[in-house]
Amino acid sequence: MREPTILRTDGNHPVPITTTDHTFTPPRKGFVSREYQRYDTVIRVGDAVIGGGPFTVIAGPCSVESLQQLVHTAVAVKEAGATILRGGAFKPRTSPYSFQGLGQEGLKLLSLAKGLTGMPIVTEVMDTAQVESVEECADILQIGARNIQNFALLKRVGKSRTPVLLKRGLMTTIDEFLFSAEYVLAGGNSQVILCERGIRTFETATRNTLDLSAVCVLKEKTHLPVIVDPSHAVGIRRFVEPLSLAAIAVGADGLMIEVHCSPETALCDGQQSLSPVDFARLMRNLGVISQAKALLV
Repeated sequence: MREPTILRTDGNHPVPITTTDHTFTPPRKGFVSREYQRYDTVIRVGDAVIGGGPFTVIAGPCSVESLQQLVHTAVAVKEAGATILRGGAFKPRTSPYSFQGLGQEGLKLLSLAKGLTGMPIVTEVMDTAQVESVEECADILQIGARNIQNFALLKRVGKSRTPVLLKRGLMTTIDEFLFSAEYVLAGGNSQVILCERGIRTFETATRNTLDLSAVCVLKEKTHLPVIVDPSHAVGIRRFVEPLSLAAIAVGADGLMIEVHCSPETALCDGQQSLSPVDFARLMRNLGVISQAKALLV
């Protein structure tokens, strides 16, 4: 009797099912799972460490608008304690008439800011054609919520040696989120950071609904670092700090916070961006919660 076969995920060539027993199985059996790797994955970019204990804060503007705006914000967040700079050069916007980012010019400005501050850079890549140019600038490639199931893009960054920050989609279940991460790990890139950034529910009081329970579930299911983006989750500046404090309390490995040197004039998401003064206060309060958490038995 012939051995049963299935199709490989990377082509149309049948291979023995015994060599692909992890294919089409729940994510708890895949490369992302605690069954595959018990210890926490630790990702190092520059002097920053994500996962395995240290609490990491990524901060910066939603969009790169100018060198002055970017450097002003970068210096402020670094002085407050952030270790990684975020900034969007390519922006996926709901409206085609909204600011779409500076593109390649934005990448150049991010490189300049990195040189001036020494901070590693995380920025979004939206398409497979952008990966190579973004890799030249970024220390972490961000896959946004809208591209969580852009499988061609996930496969492409899976071939990269650059760490990937994967944001949960608006309507993505935890298992679907982990399957997206599995695409990247299966491609050979084991440096993946998961980011809970809010999901869409019936509630309209906030931009999205931050699912803090996802942090607990993900930390149990996977060895990958899990961070939280309260800025996009809530969409309202005054709620960013309390949700940030809650995130560290439930066990997140870090935060991703939008900060702008002048939120009132921001070209993108100013309503949810903290000022440098607000961000500095948040960082001080995170330290208090971190110390209190260390006292728990």
